[in-house]
Amino acid sequence: MKIMVLLKQTPPTEAKLKPTADGRSLDTGSAGFIINPYDEFAIEEALRIREQLGAGEVVIASFGPADARERILRALAMGADRGLLISHDGLEDADSLTVAKILAAAIRTEAAELVLCGKQAIDDDNMHTGVMTAEILDWPHVNVVTKMELDGTKVRAERETEGGRTELCEVTLPAVFGAHKALNTPRYVSVPGVMKARKKPLEQKNPADFGLDPAALKSSIRVLTEAFELPPEKPAGRIFRDEAVDVMVDQVVRLLREEAKIL
Repeated sequence: MKIMVLLKQTPPTEAKLKPTADGRSLDTGSAGFIINPYDEFAIEEALRIREQLGAGEVVIASFGPADARERILRALAMGADRGLLISHDGLEDADSLTVAKILAAAIRTEAAELVLCGKQAIDDDNMHTGVMTAEILDWPHVNVVTKMELDGTKVRAERETEGGRTELCEVTLPAVFGAHKALNTPRYVSVPGVMKARKKPLEQKNPADFGLDPAALKSSIRVLTEAFELPPEKPAGRIFRDEAVDVMVDQVVRLLREEAKIL
């Protein structure tokens, strides 16, 4: 079985981000990038499925800049078999739908039977791309997956719904699954794994290699980020004391009504 894992690089969760001088992007400073944490759960699950089957191939695919190669190498060090970096040159402003079109084309070309990704990326947090990719492929998809059981060409997947409830889904492959952090515990990367990763195949391709027209993709982008800016500084609070309680209450109510305008 060929399993493809969709990987995105994101700033670390503890990184203090700020807009660049032109406001068009975010400056990660010295923090750099990591594998999107939810994608690590997807990688681990793919490796476990391959181990369960005793055969198969785990392919890591990422659409992004050249330095995303390092994140793919880390996934290979975890135990994946092959990497695929799809260059975003000329499509740096691609929205979720455009990215999904490119990933879907790559999945078709690779003839993957099972696709895993994180339930969402921690940078934009939009939870769009995996679901959109499945829809373009016309495949079933289950997101926020907390448990998976593979039985031949069928997968029984449990997913977390709003309110903390669990939903049980049974789907027939090929299909796309979005991993939640409750799905597993990703393995540590070993020194031998890092050394082996450098010898594993890692291709770099462009959207055109999958039969897509970059110009058409660029013209079809529907959502553009115009600028990033920090939220306004929180105004200083006010402390009321040394007055009768009813007087202080009246003052607070008046301020909430006239200044905060929330009453």
